Amino acid sequence: MKRATYFLSVGLVTAVSLIPISSCAEEEVSHVTVPRTETKEQRDVRMQWWRESRFGMFVHWGLYSGLAGTWKGKPVGERGGMEWIQQRVGADTWEYAHEAVPLFRPKEGFARDWAKLARQAGCRYLVFTTKHHDGFCLFNSEYTTYDAHDLIGRDLCKEIVDATADEGLKVGFYHSVIDWHHPQYDYIAADQLPYPLKGKPSPNGPRNHDIYVDYLHRQARELFSNYGPVDVIWWDYSKKGNEGPFWRANELMAMARSLQPAIISNNRLYHIPHIEKDDSVDRLRTWKPEQGDFTTPEQTIPSTGIGGVDWEVCMTMNTTWGYSEHDHAWKSPETLIRNLVDIVSKGGNYLLNIGPKGDGSVPAESIESMRIIGQWMATNGEAIYGTTASPFERPSWGRYTGKASKLCVHVFDWPADGTLQVPSGELGVTRAYLLADSDRAALKTERTPNALTIHVPRQAPDGIVSVVVVEH
Repeated sequence: MKRATYFLSVGLVTAVSLIPISSCAEEEVSHVTVPRTETKEQRDVRMQWWRESRFGMFVHWGLYSGLAGTWKGKPVGERGGMEWIQQRVGADTWEYAHEAVPLFRPKEGFARDWAKLARQAGCRYLVFTTKHHDGFCLFNSEYTTYDAHDLIGRDLCKEIVDATADEGLKVGFYHSVIDWHHPQYDYIAADQLPYPLKGKPSPNGPRNHDIYVDYLHRQARELFSNYGPVDVIWWDYSKKGNEGPFWRANELMAMARSLQPAIISNNRLYHIPHIEKDDSVDRLRTWKPEQGDFTTPEQTIPSTGIGGVDWEVCMTMNTTWGYSEHDHAWKSPETLIRNLVDIVSKGGNYLLNIGPKGDGSVPAESIESMRIIGQWMATNGEAIYGTTASPFERPSWGRYTGKASKLCVHVFDWPADGTLQVPSGELGVTRAYLLADSDRAALKTERTPNALTIHVPRQAPDGIVSVVVVEH
């Protein structure tokens, strides 16, 4: 019998009732031993695929997706995260579910469409929301009926994992430690974190945070145990005062490594600063390896990378993570591709979000942008995958990425005079060629004491970013 946090009864279209039943407080939580310390060499092996991938697809999808940024017939806003719509309208969990549940009806095959889109765009991994802040689970959980299996009779997490594997992609789980649905999530103690009824007394009386944290750990164990290899765990999120020990984070990290020895984790179980408006490089400077394998600048690109720090920029295509029918502030494919190049040139990864609709279909604007990115990657992916940060200062006209015995020159602004000036340092240059040239015909080069002059065609091979490879 399922040990439920909530009993969910859903009518054919709109009738929804949620009745608290139990919280499993009587069960003993099994503790895990912190795994042995890795050597640098062992960590490098574990991190290798992630560092080489450089480009992944993020997917925010849940009950909020069907609402599409609209609450009771009125737009909530034209910008900003609509995955937070419950908090933005101040709805309690019953009212939210009543509005959202009837609009969440995933079509068959949605997961295959996502995975194919990611592969065709050149992504090497896919990270999706197993549970967002609203507490609704895409996976089949023994500890709640507020999940897709009880709502529609399908384990959506399994469908996504299977489809992702079929396309040869690595898979990651986004999992929120915040939970606006659980009756023991103590939002008063979690005073640094968002909550729909923040500032109001608990409708069900005093809450026991330890009961909720036990629930969080049990569900994490389900995710790490029931879906085969999990390549990335993307926790979200802590703030100073509600961080680390507040979630028994060390135990969660140890559990993940115990059940998934090769897993790669972000650091959001621990304190993260506010979202940066100017420069997110502080996230790199404050990263601590014991708190996660990589850090996560959000919506902004650091002005520089930092040697020895693994990082990944997560970013939306418009301004919302969850789908909104009102947000039309789409970034152009040119911006998205140049963002990718900029990030990789500094040694980071790019995790680009799509926000599917309530039926799982992807907005046409996202599909078109991913298609154009995929075309560019089909020609120029060699200058992205497996590259390292630029060995030189970035030029005003583009970026550099490094690779074994190669310098990849990404040109945003094609030179009108037909020459590129590239710093060669101590490199013994052997030849240069355009990646867009299938014959890899050598371009004329001239060496000076401080630079290499490359003679290029008058016409840029690509209107967004053209790539010249310098072999040395």
